[in-house]
Amino acid sequence: TIIECQPTLPAREQALAAVLADTGAHPVPPYDDARIIAGQGTVALELLQQVAELDLVVVPVGGGGLLAGVALAVKSINPGIEVMAVEPAGADDAFRSFGLGTRVEQTAPDTIADGLRASLGVLNFAIIQRYVDTIVTVEDSTIVEAMKLQWSRLKTVVEPSGAVSYAGALEYPERFRGRRAGLVISGGNLDLDKLPW
Repeated sequence: TIIECQPTLPAREQALAAVLADTGAHPVPPYDDARIIAGQGTVALELLQQVAELDLVVVPVGGGGLLAGVALAVKSINPGIEVMAVEPAGADDAFRSFGLGTRVEQTAPDTIADGLRASLGVLNFAIIQRYVDTIVTVEDSTIVEAMKLQWSRLKTVVEPSGAVSYAGALEYPERFRGRRAGLVISGGNLDLDKLPW
């Protein structure tokens, strides 16, 4: 059953509360949950099984479930691999939280990467502080450039949120020069009538 609501965090939380009250269902948070983090960590397990000799793993970050899981798995397997997160500049709560050492709530995110507009999760932030080496931000224009290159060169349909890690490579080439990097490309949910170009 699909239940529609306005595309805001308060509207989603209100709709969820109504469903729980009506059905008694058990909620599964989309990112701030140990089970989700563990499941997302399998991305890194598969990546490192396929390409063992990496210097750097790059992951998009919004709520932080994917990043927390990947970072935890990478550092458990090989602590010498750098874990870099990439976040849209218009939704930079993870970047600010990481720099300040205290979790900052997301307010009024403004980015085409709609899947990364969520506030950084509490459980996720604790893991990110411990296992992530750096977080950088990228501009929406670079995200669009990354999407175009992935569509045209790799023949991969990727949504803006999924293109963010590759946008990091485009915006910060000096961090990648001479290094073997694994980029996590997540998500292909896209309305083809609303492409950002």
